[in-house]
Amino acid sequence: MHPRRPDGFDGLGYRGGARDEQAVGGAFPARPFGSASDPTHWVTSPPDIPGSRNLHWADRSPPYGAPGPSTPLDGPEQPCPGGGGGGAPGRSSEQLNRFAGFGIGLASLFTENVLAHPCIVLRRQCQVNYHARHYHLTPFTVINIMYSFNKTQGPRALWKGMGSTFIVQGVTLGAEGIISEFTPLPREISHKWNPKQIGEHLLLKSLTYMVAMPFYSASLIETVQSEIIRDNTGILECIREGIGRVIGLGVPHSKRLLPLLSLIFPTVLHGVLHYIISSVIQKFVLLILKRKTYSSHLAETTSPVQSMLDAYFPELIANFAASLCSDVILYPLETVLHRLHIQGTRTIIDNTDLGYEVLPINTQYEGMRDCINTIRQEEGVLGFYKGFGAVIIQYTLHAAVLQITKIIYSTLLQNSV
Repeated sequence: MHPRRPDGFDGLGYRGGARDEQAVGGAFPARPFGSASDPTHWVTSPPDIPGSRNLHWADRSPPYGAPGPSTPLDGPEQPCPGGGGGGAPGRSSEQLNRFAGFGIGLASLFTENVLAHPCIVLRRQCQVNYHARHYHLTPFTVINIMYSFNKTQGPRALWKGMGSTFIVQGVTLGAEGIISEFTPLPREISHKWNPKQIGEHLLLKSLTYMVAMPFYSASLIETVQSEIIRDNTGILECIREGIGRVIGLGVPHSKRLLPLLSLIFPTVLHGVLHYIISSVIQKFVLLILKRKTYSSHLAETTSPVQSMLDAYFPELIANFAASLCSDVILYPLETVLHRLHIQGTRTIIDNTDLGYEVLPINTQYEGMRDCINTIRQEEGVLGFYKGFGAVIIQYTLHAAVLQITKIIYSTLLQNSV
């Protein structure tokens, strides 16, 4: 559900690798951070719902580029680049490295959770708009419709519901922490894992998605509801509507509203699959980058600047690849999930064909299977990919920000050496 994902429910969707023991696995950016003094803990965004992006395979791992105690790279402690012997130049370089690492992680967080939010808004509106004749499969049509929304409704039309996405992330992290404290379900998976431990860990994730599910439904409504008829709601409206959805009070709904029990299976299925896919890809990418870094150290061709880059960027690249692959693979399931959540909520969305006017959501799906069959018959296979151009823009923007921060970081380090 992105994410964004921060890897990204960026949705129950959705949106790091090495982490401290206190880190939490799991949007779809952004995820409690580690020690405030260690900027390498700021390299990933909080998790999206469903599908948090962090599966911790080890109790503790050093940043890549720094040799471990069992590697042949061990030797006398080396002075920091830019100075030696622990003098003022060395301390200055170390402070610069810490500051740069913090800035890189913060830029990634900002991109995934703020700059990418307009893409998430339009993507969800396209997914739930069964009326649409234009599917917006390419970024060119998406940019055009974004411009139309901004022109007719103002910038708020593209950043609506952003506060509720952070609330959902907070509810998810809090629920996972509370459940793990009062149950034997592990929040992390160590190197010495076994099938039972993995099963218990995924059960914890499933229970977390179930707790966050009503709040995600409320957040989804806020992100797709048209600004033309939208009232000025408070930042805690998501919590009120989520609780109201559970107890059956609050905003009036139609008889087509699916009960939460009917939404549990598709919500948990999407969340768990997103989590597994992103975690496996993240682990695979980190392994490749680790071997590449290790080979460069053995060849003794790595410059001090490149060594520092190797300490911060592998996790960012792994998170980026994991979020992208999981969002692309599960995009059809996310479309189905969003339609089921929005049905019967009397939501009015923008017309994604024209860029103005509004449309009601009047679907009558009986469940997940009926939704899949109806989309395939009435909209074709590409109907599952409505709004996919927004995903292309989202990750292109994210990649550009990572590249820019890497260039800035390299320049700062070269000037300090």
